[in-house]
Amino acid sequence: MPGAAALTDAVAGPAALVASAAADHPDKLAVVESRGRSLTWAGLDDEVGRVATGLAAAGVVAGYRIIVLTSNRLEFVTTYLGILRAQAVAVPLSPGASAREVARVVADCGARMIVADADTVTTVRAAAALVDQALAGGETTLAQDVPAEVLARLVKPRVVVIGTTLQPGERSYDHLRADTAREVPALHDPERIAALLYTSGTTGLPRAAMLSHRALAANIEQVASVDPPMIHGDDVVLGVLPLFHVYGLNAVLGAVLRSRAKLVLADRFDAQGTLDLIDDEAISVVPVAPPVFAHWRDVDLADRLGPVRVVLSGSAPVSAAVVEEFVARTGIPVHQGYGLTEAAPVVTSTLCSVAAPAGSVGATLAGIDLRLVDESGAVVPEETGDPGEIQVRGDNLFSGYWPDGADGPDSDGWWSTGDVGYVDGNGDVFLVDRVKELVIVSGFNVYPVEVERVVAEVDDVADVAVIGVADDTTGEAVVAYVVAPGAHPVVVEVAVRAACESSLARFKVPSRIEVVDRLPHGVTGKAQKGRLRGLERRRALGLLE
Repeated sequence: MPGAAALTDAVAGPAALVASAAADHPDKLAVVESRGRSLTWAGLDDEVGRVATGLAAAGVVAGYRIIVLTSNRLEFVTTYLGILRAQAVAVPLSPGASAREVARVVADCGARMIVADADTVTTVRAAAALVDQALAGGETTLAQDVPAEVLARLVKPRVVVIGTTLQPGERSYDHLRADTAREVPALHDPERIAALLYTSGTTGLPRAAMLSHRALAANIEQVASVDPPMIHGDDVVLGVLPLFHVYGLNAVLGAVLRSRAKLVLADRFDAQGTLDLIDDEAISVVPVAPPVFAHWRDVDLADRLGPVRVVLSGSAPVSAAVVEEFVARTGIPVHQGYGLTEAAPVVTSTLCSVAAPAGSVGATLAGIDLRLVDESGAVVPEETGDPGEIQVRGDNLFSGYWPDGADGPDSDGWWSTGDVGYVDGNGDVFLVDRVKELVIVSGFNVYPVEVERVVAEVDDVADVAVIGVADDTTGEAVVAYVVAPGAHPVVVEVAVRAACESSLARFKVPSRIEVVDRLPHGVTGKAQKGRLRGLERRRALGLLE
């Protein structure tokens, strides 16, 4: 990667930033939970060291994959940073993931350990049972979900539990942490993989973007170079975005570590409760996902956002009208950005714009190149203003997809995002479409094929097509069109919903299931999803009953 060799130990990754902050500001609060617990920078550094030491004592060596499956809490932060300090690989997963999804990830990455809390341990135990069944041989759900070569590298992971009763074979988090932190070997290779972040895969299986220490550190530095700053040392930052998602993990937590600000963690967003937290903790920076604006649309915000100096929005575009309405109501500036898991994640920000025009996601951060290409791969000249597929280049890019680096940046460092946009004369980027069929629900990626695989397993289902439709609250919603000849539509709908709820994270479950007589197909036999999207557009315009 260009410039990778220039990275020093001082910016080798998030864990190194904790140590330097602890040296400079030992008694300053670093992380606070909404439930009241907190850590100073010195306390955070000690906890991270104790976790790293405990992992080494437990036999974890550099490169081992460790799944972190908890809510937004102190232990997520200390575990994630402890894994990075031990030079193992963090694999954060959604607390809402199903047992089947967790078991697939265990198999795919060969995870040696799973860290769970009281909210997720039941799912982890069910996933462990699926793993045990697969290791015992025979036809199992996991064997149906993953290829034989993936199943061949499956190992039984140890389960570490935070704050609840243990079952036989499990270990408590308190016992994993060492009594005293010991010095661990310094990181000298920034190209080591720090995290695997899973996104829905185009083949129906999840794919993990391999983010190196170099990539995480580079994007933290790129964000820190923005002027005026997104976050500075005197800020109190809302940590309601899920830490398993790259936005919360590196754009928020990473930026807080770099700026030595204070992070206030919350389990989930609540329209009124989050406003109370903002007031109670004097929160000044509010990073959110687009659905927050919809949730606050009918809430009286007068005198509720007094401490806030800026709202940062990412993970999906927010319409210019929504932004203008919020700013008019509150007087608080909203700055948008564009990013991707594979870019660790921030690529653009309206804070980098000379004067961000309505509807743009801003200009690129320093150290990141962006260009547009047409269908043939030729570069679209900027002066034409024509749209094209966005390609990006920079030290913040991932190392390809697990396990072999497939589909990563090309030999010149460029990576195709699958997003279509155009760039105006001032360098501001506008998103207009997507090349891929990706659906973005509340900022989380859903590939239709993953949902289609689950629906296709339901009895009586003969054909299925899944698409995304516009939604005022979540940005997009998942809709499944299902063909089940001879079956009662209500029975089919109930069965499909039950299958999705048991096998998929909640945000992937279809918001609506349309049982139809047949799907439109092209000459190749592939479902014509464009016609289904057109049907949905007519429905939204009131042209269909």
